[in-house]
Amino acid sequence: MSAESPQEETEYRVSTLELFFDLVFVFTITQLTQKLADDMSPTGFGQVLLMLFVILWMYFGYVWLTNAVPPNTTLRRVLLMCGMGGFLIIALAIPSGFAAAGPAFGIGYLIVNLVHSGLFISAGGPGSAAAMARLAPFNLGSAVLVLAGGFLPPVWRAAAWFAAVVLIVMSPYVNRRHGEFRIRPVHFVERHGLVVIIALGESIIAMGIGAAGLPLNFQLVVAALLGLTLAYQLWWCHFGRDQDVRAEHSLAAMTQVERSRAALSAFGWAHVPILLGIIVVCVGIKKTIGHATEHLYLSGALALGGGAAVFLAGQVFFRHRMGIGTVRWRVIAGVVALATVPIGLWLAIAQVAALVLVFGALLAVEGRLRA
Repeated sequence: MSAESPQEETEYRVSTLELFFDLVFVFTITQLTQKLADDMSPTGFGQVLLMLFVILWMYFGYVWLTNAVPPNTTLRRVLLMCGMGGFLIIALAIPSGFAAAGPAFGIGYLIVNLVHSGLFISAGGPGSAAAMARLAPFNLGSAVLVLAGGFLPPVWRAAAWFAAVVLIVMSPYVNRRHGEFRIRPVHFVERHGLVVIIALGESIIAMGIGAAGLPLNFQLVVAALLGLTLAYQLWWCHFGRDQDVRAEHSLAAMTQVERSRAALSAFGWAHVPILLGIIVVCVGIKKTIGHATEHLYLSGALALGGGAAVFLAGQVFFRHRMGIGTVRWRVIAGVVALATVPIGLWLAIAQVAALVLVFGALLAVEGRLRA
């Protein structure tokens, strides 16, 4: 059937092995969150952003891989385990990625790339394998830059890794025939939803870490409940009112070429700010838990308000690209979320409460519009 018309694909759900694979990614998110919490300077944020982008590119690459190549043979499962090993090395290297662990980060990233390209090209089917064969040199080129950067001083390492990011961003547009990738909408949307759940789960972990060793008093309980409410509201923004189901239907109605382009923009580029925003909010919640009745430093207040704004910006891009809902109120909510920063400079728990009110108002307005 022509790629210019919708094509029926054999659908399947996310496998338990893929869920097991995602457990390693949980550790990656935890490490990135802790890295940012330890260094919230502009330099620290830039380092986390560089590492997050290259990691997400390949994690999403594995989502595309298992969407085309189900891990239903022994060889495929073994190779997927090798990819997991590469991600584990990356995660272990994150805290010192711009110090002594730079080479380990690069080696892990190269392993992840080699397994991904090899399995995709060998088992992806005629169309997907051919498209991946054209994309693989760009992926491997970025991996070589990451590996080489790991052996360089921090400033040059950042330059090499930034060059890898530029190559990654350019690659789908230089390789214009990415429309040959086959996308199974149900599996694809479900798998991306799971990574958002993983990132949201980090907010619960952040509260636990922030509360460690503190007396269980009224202010701690209130701060934790507000943090949990905010995490729930982020979940509702992404999954509420069957947004994931509508995304599946939107993908299913597209031609294969349109699906590939939407998959790249809505589930690739848009999910970077969505996940980054969640991670940054997690850091802000962690900083708040132990200092609920104190003021936050500018970095902590920006983490809460700015992280929420970044998350909503990703949501706006995602919903607009998929055509699954209005975006005006989320734009307004993002601006208001950023405006809560001065509240945090006065009282930490008050900023979290203000964000809960912002998201509550957003969800109430959208609920009335949908009704």
